[in-house]
Amino acid sequence: MSLPFEPLSPVIRLRNSFNRPYDDAIAAARTCYSSDVVEAVDVTAKQRDSIGPLTFNAGHHTIYQHATFEFSLENISRHFVWSILHSFPFYNSDQQSQRYVRLNEVRAFLPPPEKMTGKAFQLYRSAVVEGFQTYRELAEILKADTLRIMGKIRHLDRHPHPRLEKQVVREADKKAIEIARYVLPVATHTAMVYTCSGLVLHRLWRLMNGGDTPTEARTVIGAMVQAVKEIDPDFFSKIGDPPLEREEIPESSWVDAGPADYDPAEWDRELAPYRLSKLMDYTANGEKVIAQSMRMALGSAVTSRSSSDLVRLALDPHVNRYRIEKIDLSAQSPVMRTLHHVYYTFQKRLSHSADSQNQRHRMVPGTRPLYQLVDTARPDFFRPMLIERNPKALEMYDRHMKKIWKAKNDLLEMGVPREFAVYVLPNAANVRFMESGSLLFLLHKWTQRTCLNAQEEIFHASMEEVEQVTKVHPFLKDFVGPPCVVRNGVASPRCTEGSHFCGIPVWRDFPNVQREL
Repeated sequence: MSLPFEPLSPVIRLRNSFNRPYDDAIAAARTCYSSDVVEAVDVTAKQRDSIGPLTFNAGHHTIYQHATFEFSLENISRHFVWSILHSFPFYNSDQQSQRYVRLNEVRAFLPPPEKMTGKAFQLYRSAVVEGFQTYRELAEILKADTLRIMGKIRHLDRHPHPRLEKQVVREADKKAIEIARYVLPVATHTAMVYTCSGLVLHRLWRLMNGGDTPTEARTVIGAMVQAVKEIDPDFFSKIGDPPLEREEIPESSWVDAGPADYDPAEWDRELAPYRLSKLMDYTANGEKVIAQSMRMALGSAVTSRSSSDLVRLALDPHVNRYRIEKIDLSAQSPVMRTLHHVYYTFQKRLSHSADSQNQRHRMVPGTRPLYQLVDTARPDFFRPMLIERNPKALEMYDRHMKKIWKAKNDLLEMGVPREFAVYVLPNAANVRFMESGSLLFLLHKWTQRTCLNAQEEIFHASMEEVEQVTKVHPFLKDFVGPPCVVRNGVASPRCTEGSHFCGIPVWRDFPNVQREL
């Protein structure tokens, strides 16, 4: 394996867009005051100069959400994606999966030459290469374990079959790289299709000098904006403000000063007795709130029904088919929207890798940290359960973590800005944050993430959350679980994963299910 001494430049391409995004926004604004729908071809030069700035400066920004821009993004770091592109709700993306795609080449973010040279550059390079080499070795070690466990689940000892054996080998290989990926650096490159509205692109542009990854953000977001300017210069020249300077961004003063002695021990003590997620607050009268909002939504049709009966109308898949729909229709349903008034707040700890997936549940937002301010001098990371059970893998894993944290600390001592030093940290590095959501959206998340095919940490965090919310709100107990539990006795097939069925009849005794992988 080798890593180029020069960084692989991000490849940013505008795949799809509106032909006249700025005129389309002006036409939408004019439609508000017209007896007919105004088209983009009807917009005049005078209106471009007057209506655009007037609406934008006055905060009437919905008109700039109609135009959407679909980008392909390559050679961007996972740290940048977690820190910037996926840190808010208003986007759509489909990203290369480290769970299912084996990384055979070393591809990672490298700081600009003017920011890191000589011994520091060699150390950074070595730390990144070390992560990829350890990833490859761990995947080979773990494959025997994943093959054994998958074979047991699929009963290969009792029912051997060539096609099934082939499938199990493929699944075992994917599980091995899924676990081995924890040692890859957060600098590792990824690729994605990323779509956002014109308004969101203006926001990204305005704030691109902030956050944990301003250098990478300026390159990537700058290229995204330039691609839009090439098809319609007016979309940025007529409206909006240039990027805020670093010193104008409130969080930057703390980031630039560096972390005070951050110690996560107190946070972790507060998590006890839970490992990953602890319920901190909730809507106390949840059942009453749902029932009362149901009465308001359905009026006299449900006046005589009890609160528990009304709650069942929203939650019970036997009487509410929305619970078994392939596409989530909850936000469109007056009945399901009653669940939006019950909220839960959790204190959480997940690895950088797991939270990168967890944050995709955009309607359950979290207050994620500026990583430079919570960077620890001592190794602070998650251990997957399969690694903990394999002495050889565990020794290699822990040794790698110590080596990488030392490399990061040495880079800091060499004067490398923390912005760049933390890129060498592994996917396993812990992230601590608060997360809140309504029952409406958490119910969807728990349905997806209590499935045994869900990523290990998110599965266990979701199971901890389900345990806690069903204690404070017992009315939920019979209605929360993975698709096979929700659909059991209601729809066929129970499992919605098709050929990816985990092989375990979870519905028979949920939540008392043991996970081995």
